[in-house]
Amino acid sequence: MSSRAGTETARLRRLRRVAARQGLAILVAGKPASKGLGGYMLSDDAERKIILGGEPKPYAATLDEIEAWLEEGSEIGEE
Repeated sequence: MSSRAGTETARLRRLRRVAARQGLAILVAGKPASKGLGGYMLSDDAERKIILGGEPKPYAATLDEIEAWLEEGSEIGEE
């Protein structure tokens, strides 16, 4: 196993593959998040709709929240 296998970047790549299979995309804030915000949003590619992480501010979701949402198998439009 590579030393990079457990990194945040590797986890993000894996989750992006999972999201893509569901027609979704994970968006990342351009700058590191501050004040506890996660720095990610989950969007529906086809409808260009933010599913998770758009409230209370853009990029408000954490990678943990996105992972939980994807593993839950939530329907698009449910938050």
